[in-house]
Amino acid sequence: MNTSRFTIDNHQIVQARFIASPNYNSRPEDGLIDLVVIHNISLPAGNFGTPYIEQLFCNTLDCSIDSSFADLKGVEVSAHLLIKRDGELVQFVPFDQRAWHAGVSCFQGRDGCNDFSIGIELEGDDVTPYTEQQYEVLQDVLISLIQHYQIPLNNIVGHCDIAPQRKTDPGPVFQWTRVRQALT
Repeated sequence: MNTSRFTIDNHQIVQARFIASPNYNSRPEDGLIDLVVIHNISLPAGNFGTPYIEQLFCNTLDCSIDSSFADLKGVEVSAHLLIKRDGELVQFVPFDQRAWHAGVSCFQGRDGCNDFSIGIELEGDDVTPYTEQQYEVLQDVLISLIQHYQIPLNNIVGHCDIAPQRKTDPGPVFQWTRVRQALT
């Protein structure tokens, strides 16, 4: 496996910009982290480079700004990481804490994937190809997480894999083969 440019210290990526989200809580006592879930998000849908994702994860989003935000009023969500279109890496929740990204979910017979997973949001949608910068950062992040937390390669999945009735992300344009090859 290749080496990564990212260092994990005290359950945070040192090189990431950290913005504390209030939307997290403690993991179960066993503290098991053995799954990574890849998501996509854009606010409004299909619009990139807005401040709204960070605001959503920090409960500061003004839902009156756009009519598509109406369903987000009062929603408390987060992810551990966000990878923006330009490759900027933002961390919202330390990895030893439970971010609220997966919702109702199941992986290999285990419900409640937030309990044992790390959530990574890619700024994007199901139809717009992700950027080279996003793939490069994602690959380095995954290498660091795999090495630090001993996460099996088969436990890198999409939101669509753990909530197939509800979710489609990271979408059909996501290059799984490229990412998996970079990890071997």
